Amino acid sequence: MSYTFNFDPVLRNFNLLLQGLGLGLAMAVAAILVGAFIGFFLAFGTLSKHRLLSAFCRGFVAVFRNLPLLLLVFFVYFALPQWRIRLDGYLCFIIALSVYAAAGLAEVFRGGLLAMSIGLRPLQIKFYIVLPVLLRSVLPSLGNSFISLFKDTSIAAAIAVHDLTFYARKINTESFRVIETWMVVSLLYIGTTMVIAFALRLLEARVRASLGVRR
Repeated sequence: MSYTFNFDPVLRNFNLLLQGLGLGLAMAVAAILVGAFIGFFLAFGTLSKHRLLSAFCRGFVAVFRNLPLLLLVFFVYFALPQWRIRLDGYLCFIIALSVYAAAGLAEVFRGGLLAMSIGLRPLQIKFYIVLPVLLRSVLPSLGNSFISLFKDTSIAAAIAVHDLTFYARKINTESFRVIETWMVVSLLYIGTTMVIAFALRLLEARVRASLGVRR
């Protein structure tokens, strides 16, 4: 039996897919910003001479790096209300994604600090490495992390956040055009990640040029 493609139901709802795509990008941006902020301090904490602080930060990174993101999302969404902390699905997902990102980015920043801090005093590290040079060092990893977080936003549909995957499932349910829907959604994800990767390469080159660094 031959299959006849019909993209009309998908195209009629294309604005919903774009809306979901935009929400996914927004959640990824929020997560990378919050995650980088937390991860930055976690990286310093793991290298701290205070044993309790170092142990806490290392434990935080170890736990949340090894937890599946979906499990973390479910924990935030379903467990927090048991402690009378009620948040909507969007905020729950951003919190979970930010914590997940922080654990990974802490290792990125920690690696950058270890590579560049040899022979410098703590005050010098803060002023001469952390601000300009660390950014240059970890920017490629930050870019990769952002792309990964953007793709991970597809999990948000599991808690009814209206992202791209949520609307794709909605179109599937209403039109039964499963192949066409996921083909279009796949192209949207691929195209968006390629644009992001290209933009990040331009940003990396601009940052390197501004700091006078040649590859």
